[in-house]
Amino acid sequence: MERKEKVLRRLRRHKRIRKKIVGTEERPRLVVYKSAKHMYAQLVIDPPVGTAKVITGASTLSPEIREKVKEAKTKTEKAKLVGELIAERAKKHGITKVAFDRAGYKYIGRVKALAEAARKAGLEF
Repeated sequence: MERKEKVLRRLRRHKRIRKKIVGTEERPRLVVYKSAKHMYAQLVIDPPVGTAKVITGASTLSPEIREKVKEAKTKTEKAKLVGELIAERAKKHGITKVAFDRAGYKYIGRVKALAEAARKAGLEF
C-alpha cells in the first residue's frame, strides 16, 4: 500500500470523527498525533466560529519527560509518559473531563497507551 493512500485514509477517518467530537470550555478535545519517532497530545477548545484555541500540549520532546523518554525502550512506553504529562498539565488548568480525538488513528498501540495513561492519571473521557 502506498504511503500517500494510507495518510489519505487516516485523514478521511479524522474528518468523519471531527464531525462528532467538539472541544468545549468544560470538556476540551484531547488531540493525538504520532510521527515515526514522536508522540504529541494537545488540549483544544473549538469555538463556534473561527480557529481552535490550544490550552496546553505535551510531547516526547517536552523538557519534563525528555530524560525518561531517552530511557524508555519502546515507543509505547514513551506514549504512556506523554499521556501522564498531558493529564498532569490538564489538572493544572482545572480540567478533568476531555473528549478524546484519536485523529483518525486506530485505537491500538501508542494511541491506546497514551489514552489509558491519561485515564490512569485522572482524566475522564
